[in-house]
Amino acid sequence: MIRNIVTAASVAVLLAGCATNPNDIAPAYVSPILYQNLSCDQLAQEAARVSAAAAQASGAQQAQASKDTAMTAIGVVLFWPSLFFIGGDKGNAAEVSRLKGEMQAIEAANISKNCGMTFAKG
Repeated sequence: MIRNIVTAASVAVLLAGCATNPNDIAPAYVSPILYQNLSCDQLAQEAARVSAAAAQASGAQQAQASKDTAMTAIGVVLFWPSLFFIGGDKGNAAEVSRLKGEMQAIEAANISKNCGMTFAKG
């Protein structure tokens, strides 16, 4: 009984150190005021730049999350020393959060300027 509790607590602690799935990362607040002086064309260009950067950062975050999940499974089931190779977010999560926030700020500036750009949700 106590062994089961210790094992469950250990697994919970290890999972807390795993990288976060990029879909579960909340956007950081970025003020739309930063984008108010841009024209609609400039907003579109900035949206494309931020979107590309966000896709790259999300891909890196997803790869780390997948690697951490695999290492946790291996560690719990087969070889506990592999748990030392769980990398966690490594700053990628902060980058994903910031870029998501920038996209929200660009979208807010787009709406206030009536530029008419549409943004994919997700």
